[in-house]
Amino acid sequence: MTIPPGAVVRAIRKLKVIGPDDVEPGLVGVRAQAVAKDGALLDDFAFAETQHAVHVLNAPSPAATASLAIARLVADRLD
Repeated sequence: MTIPPGAVVRAIRKLKVIGPDDVEPGLVGVRAQAVAKDGALLDDFAFAETQHAVHVLNAPSPAATASLAIARLVADRLD
């Protein structure tokens, strides 16, 4: 099923960050996905560190199966 671009624009118009020319027809669905500065999707896990914290910025669909590996990585970085 496809949704016309105009319907998508109307549905998220409150965000005021897109226009009709920013939307292309495609499959239905919304996916939270981190985007690099160059506009490329980050398909892998991404992390940012501050002095006292490690932030998981991107956890794509395999995150549930990799949660222990992510926890280990965060714990190692905090050590």
